Amino acid sequence: MRHGLMLYFRLVGVQIRSQMQYRIPFLVEMASTGLITFASFATLALVFQRFEHIAGWNLGEVAFLYGMVETSFGVMDMLFSGFDPQNFGRQTRLGRFDQLMLRPVNLTVQVLGSEFILRRLGRIAQGTLVLVIALNWVDIHWTLAKLCYLPFVFIGQICFFGGLFIIGATISFWTLESIEFMNVFTYGGTEMMSYPATIYQDWLRKFFTYILPAVFINYYPALFILDKPDPFHMPAFASYLAPAAGFGVLAAALAFWRFGIQHYQSTGT
Repeated sequence: MRHGLMLYFRLVGVQIRSQMQYRIPFLVEMASTGLITFASFATLALVFQRFEHIAGWNLGEVAFLYGMVETSFGVMDMLFSGFDPQNFGRQTRLGRFDQLMLRPVNLTVQVLGSEFILRRLGRIAQGTLVLVIALNWVDIHWTLAKLCYLPFVFIGQICFFGGLFIIGATISFWTLESIEFMNVFTYGGTEMMSYPATIYQDWLRKFFTYILPAVFINYYPALFILDKPDPFHMPAFASYLAPAAGFGVLAAALAFWRFGIQHYQSTGT
């Protein structure tokens, strides 16, 4: 375990030094990434100029949903970039994954440390800014339980999206190409989780509740923190399932990843 952590930090250190060699392009790209995120939220705010509420949620409450998921996804995208299905599929096709398998080092750690995209800090910063704005707009009755639970919600979201990245990377063992439909659950998932679940059709909401537990990652914790009633009348503990749902998806993804490695056949490249 200790050796794996040391290796991971060494790999990440190499990635950071490499990206910081060209600081001006790095800063420009980081700023542009952040501006895209903020522009998306600005568009949402303009919608609220016409409609004051969306399914009973005001702008500050939706901003809370948006800020949480954008910040956590940005952190995940920085930490799990090595498993990004689009990038990983290309690396596998070029035979670079075969090279990793030849090294006497933990394969998961190698992939995890193979990419660390520091420019994602732009998305993290803008997501955090939206979250701070939301906390100032919404009158939240903070309790010790809410303060202690919020970091676990954040960690659960990182694990959830990281697990989806790992699943997408594993599927590319057989497809050898980036699988676009995974974007529906990763990048599309951030959009879906940025709005209250009540605006979606029943079949879609059930899918993201009972098959892929996305509603427990952001929506139900928000109900708890914002003291909003549950329109679906789920059990009271539903608001506290974010860490379990996130770690559950990550654990299932890692099990699938190990299965994929066991059945992986070299591309021959």
